[in-house]
Amino acid sequence: MLVRMLKLRMLNAIAPAYFYIATVVTIILHFFLFVPTIFQASGVTLSPIVLLPTAIFLFLMVNALGNYSMTVWFPAESANENIIPVCSPDCPDRVDAHYLLNGRHFCKLCRKVIMKRDHHCFFTGNCIGNRNMRYFIMFSIYTSCTCLYSLVLGVAYLTVEYSISFENPLTFLTLLPLSTGYFFLGTISGLQFFLVLMLYVWLGIGLVSAGFCCQQVLLVARGQTWCQLQKGKLVESRGTWRSNLSDVFGSRWVLGLFLPVQTEEISPGNWQRYHEHKHD
Repeated sequence: MLVRMLKLRMLNAIAPAYFYIATVVTIILHFFLFVPTIFQASGVTLSPIVLLPTAIFLFLMVNALGNYSMTVWFPAESANENIIPVCSPDCPDRVDAHYLLNGRHFCKLCRKVIMKRDHHCFFTGNCIGNRNMRYFIMFSIYTSCTCLYSLVLGVAYLTVEYSISFENPLTFLTLLPLSTGYFFLGTISGLQFFLVLMLYVWLGIGLVSAGFCCQQVLLVARGQTWCQLQKGKLVESRGTWRSNLSDVFGSRWVLGLFLPVQTEEISPGNWQRYHEHKHD
């Protein structure tokens, strides 16, 4: 158990570093490689048409980074918990969290009691719960959109710069293994091989983020959490899906779709009624 905990703590430090490195690389490739090369080859001068892809990229990136920061800045711990519980050696829960009562979990990685804990997100190094679930969902949405948008620009760049045709769907599926072989044979440059790797990184992160988003929205709409799903305690939906989504996204949810702004949190009264209704 100690070895596993050390591995989890190491992942808790490596995952955010990986996210920041991938973000910086994506920004550099966009501004210094993709956009200049694509539009220069097309013979298009500086115009609103040229600025539009950059504006879209900046909008997606600002929202992804903004909601990422909000997820970290608004932790989900309970401010009223002063005593850290001691888990017994035969604790039936997973090694990273111990279930207490009334929707509270003690996270062994964060060393905090989390209200309505959903899961521990290693990419943020933080637990996701009632206070930051909205920011995590929006972070997942915009991260997915940013990665898939970068994937499209990367494919366009390879088409223009290296005359790679993607008309055949099998081209993308065989691109990585063929590029790996050509790279070690010295047929293609390191930059081209690196760009191919980034295409698959963007595809993987984009699909995983989209999957996370869909899962969390469905759970939120039912008023439930991933912890309940893991413990096999999923019951009927609590409240309507509109009220459940409103508890997470707040009254300014429309503005939150376009800007990483703070939304209303669940009031203590509503939170107490939630648990009273849940345990009736």
